Amino acid sequence: MEIQSKLFGNQHINPDTIINFPAGIPGFEDQHRFKLFHQEGSEIVYWLQSLDDDELAFSVAHPSHFNIHYDFVLTDDDAKLLQIDADDELLILILLHRDDAGENGQPAIKGVIKSPLLINSTKRIAFQKILLNSELPNIE
Repeated sequence: MEIQSKLFGNQHINPDTIINFPAGIPGFEDQHRFKLFHQEGSEIVYWLQSLDDDELAFSVAHPSHFNIHYDFVLTDDDAKLLQIDADDELLILILLHRDDAGENGQPAIKGVIKSPLLINSTKRIAFQKILLNSELPNIE
């Protein structure tokens, strides 16, 4: 399958690697199909490119790179949506954003820790979970 991306240009992707967000991502509910790309030159940042809008891509990362560790229980609805059969199928990513007013006025990259992306890495089904205060991650 060929896709066009503003960030990556023309890309040939395997349809089996498409991640489906059945409900979209909050604010982008009409976007359902995404492809995860690794950012060249970075061991941390990935790009989640919409396959429905070539101009929409999110920078994402594993929370462990920021010493963030989640410990929450999936609701029955979450588990049903993700169709998780084993714990190792769950991939958690956080959305990143640039904060131009970081420390000392220097730009900083920050993660959205209150709403991680949960992905079934085997079946490629995902959604963004909004955490309650009692479910917030441990930051070391």
